[in-house]
Amino acid sequence: MSRLRRLYVSDRFFFVTCSLSRRRRLLSADDFGCLAKAIQSARASHQFLLTAWVFLPDHWHAVIFPHHPLTISKVMEVVKVRSTLQINLQRKQSGQLWQGRFFDHALRMVEKYYACLDYIHHNPVKRSLVKTPEEWAWSSVHSYGEPGPVKLAIDRVQLPLDPKA
Repeated sequence: MSRLRRLYVSDRFFFVTCSLSRRRRLLSADDFGCLAKAIQSARASHQFLLTAWVFLPDHWHAVIFPHHPLTISKVMEVVKVRSTLQINLQRKQSGQLWQGRFFDHALRMVEKYYACLDYIHHNPVKRSLVKTPEEWAWSSVHSYGEPGPVKLAIDRVQLPLDPKA
């Protein structure tokens, strides 16, 4: 099987998915807390934008904007390494936590950006974990005006009004 080639581009929004290694037990609320701290730490040191996210027991999604010269690959490497170290320490385990690859999709239009936000926030409902997005604590839905705890702050961005832009 050939390796998927990744574009090395910056200064655009990416929808990303990172899945748990099949050999690891599902993530808990404590693990979500470690993941949130790892992302916040990576944001502080690498200055990328995070505009949406959700953590689920076997994967997580986010919308990330790496500023040039930072790439989405570097952002994901940093987040995966930091979260693996923190979660393994908490669990008193070692080894790979995340699958080696991650999925990314460059968002080219405003309507795609908003479709990804909707997908991210409804993912816990789709997985039958809750009945409404607002019931899931580990999501940025609470940063978009819905009541609930904000576990990981997002960056606010101004997008064009034209959905085709």
